[in-house]
Amino acid sequence: MQENKSAKDPNSVEDLYQEEKEAFRDAISTVDEDGKRIWVYPKKPHGRYTRWRNIVSTVLLVILFSGPLIKISGEPLLLLNVFNRKFVIFGQVFWPQDFHLFALSLITLVVFIILFTAAYGRIFCGWICPQTIFMENVFRKVEYWIEGDYMAQKKLNKMPWNRDKILKKGTKHFIFLIISFVIMHTFISYLIGFENMVEIVQSPPSENLSGFMVMIGFTAAFYGVFSQFREQVCTTVCPYGRLQGVLMDRNSLVVAYDHVRGEQRQKLRKAEDRDAADLGDCIDCKQCVVVCPTGIDIRNGTQLECVNCTACIDACDNIMDRVGFKRGLIRYASESNISDHQPFRFTPRLKAYSAAMVLLIGVMISLLILRTDIETTVLRTPGLLYQEKSESSISNLYNYKVINKTNRELPLELRLENNPGKIELVGELSTVASQGVTEGAFFIILKRNALKKMSTKLKVGIYSDGKKLETVKTTFLGPSI
Repeated sequence: MQENKSAKDPNSVEDLYQEEKEAFRDAISTVDEDGKRIWVYPKKPHGRYTRWRNIVSTVLLVILFSGPLIKISGEPLLLLNVFNRKFVIFGQVFWPQDFHLFALSLITLVVFIILFTAAYGRIFCGWICPQTIFMENVFRKVEYWIEGDYMAQKKLNKMPWNRDKILKKGTKHFIFLIISFVIMHTFISYLIGFENMVEIVQSPPSENLSGFMVMIGFTAAFYGVFSQFREQVCTTVCPYGRLQGVLMDRNSLVVAYDHVRGEQRQKLRKAEDRDAADLGDCIDCKQCVVVCPTGIDIRNGTQLECVNCTACIDACDNIMDRVGFKRGLIRYASESNISDHQPFRFTPRLKAYSAAMVLLIGVMISLLILRTDIETTVLRTPGLLYQEKSESSISNLYNYKVINKTNRELPLELRLENNPGKIELVGELSTVASQGVTEGAFFIILKRNALKKMSTKLKVGIYSDGKKLETVKTTFLGPSI
């Protein structure tokens, strides 16, 4: 009995066709078979999404560059000074003692990325990511302005070096260096503060050689990324694209090609009845390919190189308008929406992610609200037992450390909260400077008849101008009863 060879043979025509169709997934779009770089010349995009992305990018760039200059209660809007272990977010100062808040913030951010990507794909990459914003809305615009659109750029790169080419290339890269220089100064301002950055810039390089070399290094790094490395950051370095396969499913919203409506694709011919010929709306103009900044064909499906920049949507919509077809052949959609004509729905997985996200945000807000203005540590002096002050009194010696997290000086006072005993300071409890630290020692003295056991739980209140800032728990040791 003869077997159906085409159904069982792995080398059948259908299998070979399918393998060839999916072969694009075996390589990165910007690297050829020999491992050499394929330089991408994206066409300048036009359309509604491009206009909205330009607006969003402009707002984010204004916030980024003005951030170091904005002060809230005398503190910068954002400061991540890892050198002095001082962090300022919206004018609120955070110290290493607030590390639990930092850790919780990172956990919240990771869960947010998982939730957001599972629901909305890589919208972050296309609309908010600094790499995309700087590349497409700053450096690429300078390139279009000086060298022209993609065909003019190709022609310029192929032509021999002459006066025109040297002038255009030199001007472009000079402006790239200036922009990289500005980005570097902004980045440094977020690390050490705007005032310290200005001080380093105004000083001779010999007075702060290490700082000068760091600035040169950052400038070179930014220039190299945006003038040469470009989309390779997204396709080969950033792990976010590779996480798509884990985080996304058929219900995730992505920039997608409607293959149900678009296939079979074929060039548009005059007076052609495409319905009768069983042809789709895709006229194979390849405009979605030439505008892609990462060099992919979105019609092949979701790919790790796609950053959801929406340039292909605008390009396709423009062509659909010109040929009289309905817009949306390429659009924001899910695979379920395209293949099964199912609307976007909130799946159980998304509900679970959302519940975890709401819980973490609630805990985060609660911790920020309950965060005290000071951080106080009270410990019994190690190696010492109780001391008998008199026949009726017992004392313990304690060490204290107070960290002021505010931007103002705080006069401090210690009070015993839950016992009629008293506190005697060793020296004076001075005012704690803004964002300063003070340390010292004090005795707690209790009546012998108030001690019911060897270890007694005590509460010490820390006050400033009559207002209680914090309560610290400690223990008091006495003689055995």
